[in-house]
Amino acid sequence: MSNTRLAQFGTIAVGLGLGDMDPGQAQMVQQAMGMAAQGGLMAFSRQHETEADWIGLELLVRACYDPREAPELWTRMGEIGGGQRPPEWMSTHPASETRAENFREWMPDAVAKYEQRCGRLGGSF
Repeated sequence: MSNTRLAQFGTIAVGLGLGDMDPGQAQMVQQAMGMAAQGGLMAFSRQHETEADWIGLELLVRACYDPREAPELWTRMGEIGGGQRPPEWMSTHPASETRAENFREWMPDAVAKYEQRCGRLGGSF
């Protein structure tokens, strides 16, 4: 919410700074500022979602659930709907492929923590 408020203040400041600019140009500048602010806010949302994924993985391990299924889940999620979705930069959430890749990157540490806390994992995925 504070990021949204900051973006609103920035947009207002730009609007005030436009002063005597041609109204058409001023409108284009304000639209560009709004799009940039929205894109920045979406990046924060994707960052927060990535952090939530990492926390979820930590909770899986603490509860002694096998974490190795997490990347496969996101691979399947990416296949739903035939892969039709907006580009990641226009979304508030990371792409399913990005999420699966993140989980694969985090997996060695998650498996090590799991095995330390819950015992050896059997089989392989």
